[in-house]
Amino acid sequence: MKNKIIVIACLFLMLTGCGNSNYIMNKDNQIVKYDKTGQMLQKDILCLPEKDSELYKLYEEYGDQLRFSLKDLPTCENFKMNSNESGGLWEFLFVKPVAYLILKLGYLVKNMGISVILIGLAIRLIVLPLSIKSSKQSQNLKKAQPELEKIERKYRNRTDNESLMMKSQEMMLLYKKYKISPVMGCLLSFIQLPIFFAFLQAIYRTPVIYEQSLFGFQLGTTPLVGMKAGNYMYLLLLILIGVSTYFSFKQTMSQTAGQSPEMVKQMKIMLYVMLVVIVYASINLPTALAFYWITTYAFIAVQNIVLNLFNKDKKTKKKILKAKVKE
Repeated sequence: MKNKIIVIACLFLMLTGCGNSNYIMNKDNQIVKYDKTGQMLQKDILCLPEKDSELYKLYEEYGDQLRFSLKDLPTCENFKMNSNESGGLWEFLFVKPVAYLILKLGYLVKNMGISVILIGLAIRLIVLPLSIKSSKQSQNLKKAQPELEKIERKYRNRTDNESLMMKSQEMMLLYKKYKISPVMGCLLSFIQLPIFFAFLQAIYRTPVIYEQSLFGFQLGTTPLVGMKAGNYMYLLLLILIGVSTYFSFKQTMSQTAGQSPEMVKQMKIMLYVMLVVIVYASINLPTALAFYWITTYAFIAVQNIVLNLFNKDKKTKKKILKAKVKE
């Protein structure tokens, strides 16, 4: 549980932008924000804002802090993955490809918000086979739970190396018996987290996204700035983020039903802690990212409902088949 709390704390710090090294600073050593949207301005933008816009003038004012001068940057419409030198593997492998996809699809469908939503859906479809495997793993884990608890009770008060080794061997044999891969549970998170943070950086570093809107929401505006300006529709985004996150996590938890009461209690605590962290962090994140988050987690919630129904239907069919065999 302690390790999980540490992971959540790290996620919160990353979401709220704890590091200031990539942001433009004013003479008072404070991060420069674009007042119209609440966006924190980064030094390493990937392409130019619209010429003569307020945002362009703001970047001109702090041009000495930019990683590349404005005259060396391509327009967002002409941005390519090899535009300017990459600042490392993370930027080359994740940030630039995501930014390129958002921009190209955005210009194709004539809206960057729709582009973000479509890419979010495409990513979920790509990882769907892994999600299905993860669901099967959860079902297998439920079947193995009584035997896992038996092993835990057997070695509860035995802390010597020999006992720990025997416990590990018995658990590995049980995992093999029920076709459970301990790695599978982490694999989806391992894939999704880099994509999420690549989206976050791509949005922050692509000025043209700040300047567009979808469904009346300006994509670069944070909900906090939107509500301060008197547009309480931005509160709806926070509610949708909370609801989609809650149901996606809730459905995932239902797949692991049958675990020990202590484990269920820990998972519930994790659910509510994550919910608070994500909604709070979203107050200061751009609306474009909110659309990505809502789309992704609404998809996960629906996906888990369908998988749970499929698994229940499968169990019902097995019971009917067994009853017919007995007859």
